[in-house]
Amino acid sequence: MQLMLIALVAVLVRWCVSLCKYSGAGKRPMFGDYEAQRHWMEITYNLPVHEWYNQTERNDLQYWGLDYPPLTAYHSWLCGLIANKINPAWVALKTSRGFESPEHKLFMRYSVLVADILFFFPVVFLMFMKNEQTKYAMSKSLVLMLLSPGLILIDHGHFQYNCVSLGFLLLAVMLIGKGRELWGSVFFVLALNYKQMELFHAFPFFFYLLGLCFRKLDQNRVMRLMKIAITVITTFAVCWAPFLSNKDSALQVLHRLFPFSRGLYEDKVANVWCSLSVVVKLKDILNRDQLVLLCLTSTLLMCLPSSLNLLFKPSFLRFKYALINCSLVFFLFSFQVHEKSILIVTVIVNLFSVQLPFWNLWFTVISTFSMLPLLIKDGLLTAYIAITLLYILISRGITPVFVLPSNEYRLQRRLQKFTFYWSMFGVIALTTLSVFTTPPPKLPDLFPVLVSMYSCAHFLLFLIYFHMRQFQCQDTETTNTSHTTYTQLKKKQ
Repeated sequence: MQLMLIALVAVLVRWCVSLCKYSGAGKRPMFGDYEAQRHWMEITYNLPVHEWYNQTERNDLQYWGLDYPPLTAYHSWLCGLIANKINPAWVALKTSRGFESPEHKLFMRYSVLVADILFFFPVVFLMFMKNEQTKYAMSKSLVLMLLSPGLILIDHGHFQYNCVSLGFLLLAVMLIGKGRELWGSVFFVLALNYKQMELFHAFPFFFYLLGLCFRKLDQNRVMRLMKIAITVITTFAVCWAPFLSNKDSALQVLHRLFPFSRGLYEDKVANVWCSLSVVVKLKDILNRDQLVLLCLTSTLLMCLPSSLNLLFKPSFLRFKYALINCSLVFFLFSFQVHEKSILIVTVIVNLFSVQLPFWNLWFTVISTFSMLPLLIKDGLLTAYIAITLLYILISRGITPVFVLPSNEYRLQRRLQKFTFYWSMFGVIALTTLSVFTTPPPKLPDLFPVLVSMYSCAHFLLFLIYFHMRQFQCQDTETTNTSHTTYTQLKKKQ
């Protein structure tokens, strides 16, 4: 009964947010992400597979050309098939561009809600129900994961299907924690083939599995590594099968997935390069290839400490911290980052909602705030304020957010309170300025830039903290997780 109530509350909050505006509503000629998703349903349903990613007479890539991996395309085709049965005008080739109606909005909103309930909800419930924790702790974890404001605002407000890829990701993490490395690899590849931004998590998966296989170098470990490699390659091959008929077709998909021509970052994103541009205009100093090399080198170097620590001391707890660290590094330093990509980091941080309540709450609030310019642009300001306040109140109500007031931790508790409240003061001040103040004519992007820089400074602090958590992990800590060691799994087999 309690679990059913949690699920119903989570659905209710999503439905309330879905009543708000969506990305690009009524804004011709390109509209927004809502139209992009609808258009992908149109082209995948009406055109043969070999045209989906190619410029043809019937597929203009300049108008929301498909630029996500094959699983997204298959999902769009399925939604297009259902839409055509309800109302063919919704996905009619070319004539349906910019289609907007109350009935169609309802269909689109339901498509996200159904995807959320099918792919995200069950994994979250399985992940926390199978952990060795009390029912009360499990309920707290479920509530804080399912009511994470950023994911709800982007999927059910702005309009996307992040719940599918993040559901695959969490299932992969859970299976890895259970010692099911092969199945974990399968579902991570599925997540990666739904959204290419899941590359943010690729290093921890690779180095953790490699570290497990070579903890003791013998033939069995080598064979297990080969099984994992074969599993990954096979899963990729199945996902990409329709595009592997010729080399040019596969290369065109890759070209669409990594559009380097778009520039260093997307809009005003809370990463290092956007913040640095206030002082140094890298775009004016370096050409595109040099910028790509700079981002690649920076990202690899910053991911190296966390990855090597995981390789030489593989444990499930370190693996989860490495997922946060590497994905946050990718968000801060990689090339062509979207502001919405912070959700990829947040969903892993939310796994620590009970163990690290203060840091989970702080990170979740800042990650949602970092998308403020996008949310204001979409007309989601009211929903943003409401759902963020709801999350803060619930988090403060069900978890001891600040360190308990004992003699040992009193100073730390005061420091946490002082830091958090001043951080929230900055959030409130910048939100107020962004909504009610007109920027100077010479600085039209002043407030989005300030939001980005303020959020980036927080993310750098979080990066340091979670690196410290990973490097300070004790081997005994892994016994409190659901991880089944390789040796235990070997005995079962």
